[in-house]
Amino acid sequence: MCGICGQLRFDRRKVSSETLNKMMLKLARRGPDSNGQWINGKIGFGHQRLSVIDLSSLGSQPMIDDKLKLSLVFNGTIYNYKSLRDQLTSKGYTFFSQSDTEVILKAYHFWGENCVKYLDGMFAFAIWDSSSHQLFVARDRMGIKPLYFNTTSEAFTFASNSQALMTQSLDKTINPIALQQQLSLHGVVPAPNTIINGIQKLKPGTYVTIDSERNIQENTYWRPNAKRPVGNVSEEEYIERTHELLTAAVTKRMNASDVPIGVLLSGGLDSSLIVALLKEAGHERIRTFSIGFEDIDDEAGSEFEYSDQIVSRFDTEHKKYKVSNQEVLPRLSEAVMNMAEPMVGQDAVAFYLLSEQVSKHTKVVLSGQGADEAFAGYFWYPRMANEDGDEIERFSKHYVDRPHEEYLQTVANRYRGENHTRSWLNKEFSKPGADSFIDKVFRTDMTRLIVDDPVKRVDNMTMAWGLEARVPFMDTELVEWALSIPPSLKMKEEGKHPLKNIARGLLPESVIDRKKGYFPMPALKYIQGEFLEFMSDILLSDACLNRGVFDRSYVNEVIDSPRQYMTALNGSRLWHLALLEYWFQINVDA
Repeated sequence: MCGICGQLRFDRRKVSSETLNKMMLKLARRGPDSNGQWINGKIGFGHQRLSVIDLSSLGSQPMIDDKLKLSLVFNGTIYNYKSLRDQLTSKGYTFFSQSDTEVILKAYHFWGENCVKYLDGMFAFAIWDSSSHQLFVARDRMGIKPLYFNTTSEAFTFASNSQALMTQSLDKTINPIALQQQLSLHGVVPAPNTIINGIQKLKPGTYVTIDSERNIQENTYWRPNAKRPVGNVSEEEYIERTHELLTAAVTKRMNASDVPIGVLLSGGLDSSLIVALLKEAGHERIRTFSIGFEDIDDEAGSEFEYSDQIVSRFDTEHKKYKVSNQEVLPRLSEAVMNMAEPMVGQDAVAFYLLSEQVSKHTKVVLSGQGADEAFAGYFWYPRMANEDGDEIERFSKHYVDRPHEEYLQTVANRYRGENHTRSWLNKEFSKPGADSFIDKVFRTDMTRLIVDDPVKRVDNMTMAWGLEARVPFMDTELVEWALSIPPSLKMKEEGKHPLKNIARGLLPESVIDRKKGYFPMPALKYIQGEFLEFMSDILLSDACLNRGVFDRSYVNEVIDSPRQYMTALNGSRLWHLALLEYWFQINVDA
């Protein structure tokens, strides 16, 4: 796991070391173990390394293979690298390291652009082929690893976060389409857009090729269906296959490492099941980590009563952290500084603070992200399924943060326009390969929305402390299978029926049958006291007024009655506005 950056120039100028240095400084926290640069005239790569596989210098990057005339920078982990290595060895390739990085180089040389179809893992990488003078850039199927880029007539520049790109000369104005999506889809701006006009991001399951003449070709190599399998499959067979695939997903993420691995244990079904399956697979002395915050009113700030049960049952090596609200506010700026894009999910700050502590004990953790989207764990899925009428309206009523009419009231006149969010949803729902409306919802959530919400938050907040997070529930084969399961089966037992069935006998019933919980940070949901003062100051600041994004009268109404402005998903509209402006002040204005 690392931070990568690079540049291919089209104007016949050489890439400068200073250009790479500026970007690498913004990536340093992603890879604190070592760093490296490689420049060859018009092409240059930079790399910040977090050593997880092949800890020796032989696994360092940028990795150059003079014999094959290939150079590579890579962020991520390839779980099947050992089997691919054996396959490529049988084809006559020799290896100088034990790393998954080198396997990608050889795989590209042998399979060309199709190499991505053989890679099982999370990845973002760039390969320069000096024979063809072509740059190949790819991102994993689920978009777990980020890849941002800027394209001008002078150069193609890429990096693992937007902060690195903003060290370069680019258009930092606000993208109006992204702004609407940011405020409508609780912080989700689907690729290729970002909130910054001059920065784009590579879509999940996609690769691009760029040559020296600025010819750019984009190809999508993975498009999952949400259709039932051919032939009759019983409920028991659906659940049994889910058990097999989830066990394999957990095990291969545990085994692909040369350093110890822990589990982020929230106390919910998903992370608890990961611990149980590790134990079932024979792993002993499992490391677990939990965090909790102060309660506000009836809103619990921790799930310790459940995580403690898992620790007791499986005798894990556990560390528990309790954070007061007084500790949260002074650390908000740090978390926001490490957000590649504005992230309104209240658990972003929680993950940031937890990762700080966990990184003192391990470099790699497993996390339960993706289970709710894959197996229907959220309350809004059955509500959508029970609605009639227009599909976009059925979805939007229970998911979109503010109707388009309210969005028009939220922003200043120059950012008002057509309903881009509805247009995007209509495009996603119109894609072939889904059996029903709710299948479309699951596919859109799992393959597009989750990428730029919980997955991005976990990557950014863990990597801010040089901590690699692996997400078994987002295993490609498991996701494809989950999308094929009848929605009615997934939504039984108030959601996640297959996972609950697997957990019976493994986990305490109190953990399985508890009401669905969320990574709690009540202070960012029910805004009051110093948090209200803090957010008010941001939204009434000169910087915010001069930026001119929000309608002033609307902002004043939200500040005056923050608890009257909650979203369909029970988030705070005030926090959404304040976070967006705060992100600009810290990451763009600075």
